[in-house]
Amino acid sequence: MIKILKPGLQTTVQDRGRIGYYEIGMPPSGAMDQYSFAIANLLVGNRENAAALEITYMGPELEFQQNAVIAITGGEIPPKINGMSVPQWSTLDVKAGDILSFDFVKSGARAYLAVKGGIDVPIIQDSRSTYTLCGIGGYEGRALKERDVLSIGIDYQGSVSKGTTIPDSFIPKYGKHHEIRVVMGLCSYRLMQESKDRFLSIEWTVTPEANRVGYRFKGERLHFIPRDQPFGAGSNPSNVVDLGYPIGSIQVPDGIEPIALLNDAVTGGGYATIATIISTDLSRMAQVKTNDKVRFVNVSLDEAIRERQKWKEQLGKIQNIIMKN
Repeated sequence: MIKILKPGLQTTVQDRGRIGYYEIGMPPSGAMDQYSFAIANLLVGNRENAAALEITYMGPELEFQQNAVIAITGGEIPPKINGMSVPQWSTLDVKAGDILSFDFVKSGARAYLAVKGGIDVPIIQDSRSTYTLCGIGGYEGRALKERDVLSIGIDYQGSVSKGTTIPDSFIPKYGKHHEIRVVMGLCSYRLMQESKDRFLSIEWTVTPEANRVGYRFKGERLHFIPRDQPFGAGSNPSNVVDLGYPIGSIQVPDGIEPIALLNDAVTGGGYATIATIISTDLSRMAQVKTNDKVRFVNVSLDEAIRERQKWKEQLGKIQNIIMKN
């Protein structure tokens, strides 16, 4: 059992996500940084979809009421056990009565705490992930609160030795300037060419409206090609007849501020989507903070697919390294 002494800014239970329900309007939720989430589970010997804690900006304070094996990955939110600093991206032992706490975030935005066996909460629509907007999944459908108590499950497949880590080359570094790769579309044809070029050439600033639903950016206004709006579309040039929103799709309501739709966003609507963040870079997007700068880089669909394959191969290499320890 794990007792929540302090909940942090927003700490939720997440796994890979609620996959397969997008067509009925249910977003996947799940870990925003799937790369860090996967490695945290590998470092404790869990099955790949074991539920972990996603920690945003300011970490919780947790009392372990039983012995456990843990790993903390993702953004640099330095952890401490009983007041003593411990490393991230490493397999750690905790004893019953130990207190895990965190310093202020130094880089990145989200950390992942995996516990051997996973966090044991009810499975809803094939997932333990928290979707707070509907109040389902995770721990009572919400972020953790003081005095909550989490159960540890049995969702593991092996043991990993204390102190196991991965090479530095596999550990992401997070700064304040980010390049996020996108595939242009579905409706980028609606933008004037100059605005399309500007979208890809300027650095956008992340506003305080940056959360699991989406990130809003400020920079300059983008302009859509004037037209007679089709039946069923709204009157604004940024409106289209309703379409589906892929995770990572970017819309620009009224051309003013782009919004990147993320794990907890609505699944469709009536705004033109001008680009979609490639799947591997959604993990990078998860580590972007308010006031950070983002430049969007256009890549082809083939390049995006190749990057996803490289990502899978890299996780396979990391798994082999961990298994050899």
